[in-house]
This record gives sequence, structure tokens and C-alpha cells, in this order.
Amino acid sequence: MVKVKRFAGICMDGYPFILLFVGLTSFAFYMHATIVGVAFSVLSVWCIWFFRDPERELPAGEHVLASPADGKVIEIKEVEYPYLLTGKARKISIFMNIFSVHVNRSPIEGKVIGLKYHEGKFMGAFKEKASLENEQMGVALEHHGQKILFVQIAGLIARRIICRAKMDEVLQKGERYGLIRFGSRLDLYVPLDTKIEVQVGQKVFAGKSIIGEIAWQD
Repeated sequence: MVKVKRFAGICMDGYPFILLFVGLTSFAFYMHATIVGVAFSVLSVWCIWFFRDPERELPAGEHVLASPADGKVIEIKEVEYPYLLTGKARKISIFMNIFSVHVNRSPIEGKVIGLKYHEGKFMGAFKEKASLENEQMGVALEHHGQKILFVQIAGLIARRIICRAKMDEVLQKGERYGLIRFGSRLDLYVPLDTKIEVQVGQKVFAGKSIIGEIAWQD
């Protein structure tokens, strides 16, 4: 199983940044640079908040899709799969601001059947064309004959996508598989016959909120 490691409710990937800011805070106060010390203290607290990784209670139902990210649903539309899969799909876009939990989770149990990294731009992740032009990492998953795609997309400030999913392994629903640092977006592509249970403007939570229910096949 893929794991994004955590300690004391904080994603381990955040500790280098947290320790850096805490160290700078201590040094600033040691040098009696009070204003600078206060500024670094604020950054330290914000960094701890940004890399928080709380436990979540998964929604019941084998074919129920859990949200892969925290944030706000900014788009739901019919599109073509951008890569890895072919045909028409329903795209649900979730925008994560700098205050969202940025650890991403698998929306459903399934086998990883495709991975694709796309080097691109760093425009605002809330923009529609960011889905195609920004740096991104896609994971295709097969669940009982149905295939879905979820794509981590870097934003204006985000410059690092972390994806620990590997080909042919099985991800569990709600399993932490990656994160994006400092503001970003996640696009979820599902079959058209998926029952969608969210709407634009709704706030969702990774591994907890129900996105919909997939029409599974044997």
C-alpha cells in the first residue's frame, strides 16, 4: 500500500519546512530581531497548519467515490479524457487554496493502470485552462471494470507535486497517495453514468465527502 507518512497529525513531507521556519524564528529572537522573529513565528504556525493531515471517516459503500482532495468544487462538466483513458467523462474540479489540507487520497479502491506526468505552466489553478496547460500528474484507476482518472495540478504558487502511486498496485479508498505544496487543484474524471452528488460551489473534504457513486461492472 502507498503511504504518505505522517507524525503527530502532520504530513512528514512538511517537517523540513516547519523545522526551517522554527529554526529561523529561534535564531531571530536569539539575535533580538523581534519583528523578524514574529514574522517567522507566523510562518511557522502557518506551515504547521498547511501540512496538517487529519484522520477522516470514509463514506460507506464499495462503489461510493470519496473526495480525493480538500477544497471547493469549481467545475462539473462533460469532457473527453485528457490522456491515459479515452472517451467521454464527467470532470469534477476541486480547487485547494493555501489553507486547505493538501494531502490527496484515492477516491475509490482500484488497481493503478496508468501514470502520466506532464510538465507545464504554473498559472492560477482556478483557471479552466490550467487543467490542460499546468504541470500535472495523472493516475488512472480501474474499479470493477470501470475506469477513472484523477489529476494533481500545480498552481501559481505550487511548485512541487508528490505522487507515490505505482503501476499495478491497488489503492484503497481514502488511502493517502500524494500531495501538492502551496495551492493547487485536483481534477477527477469519472464515467458519464456516475451518479454525481456534489455541486459547483460546494466545499469537500478528502476521504470524507461523497463525490458520487460509480456504476460498477463485473
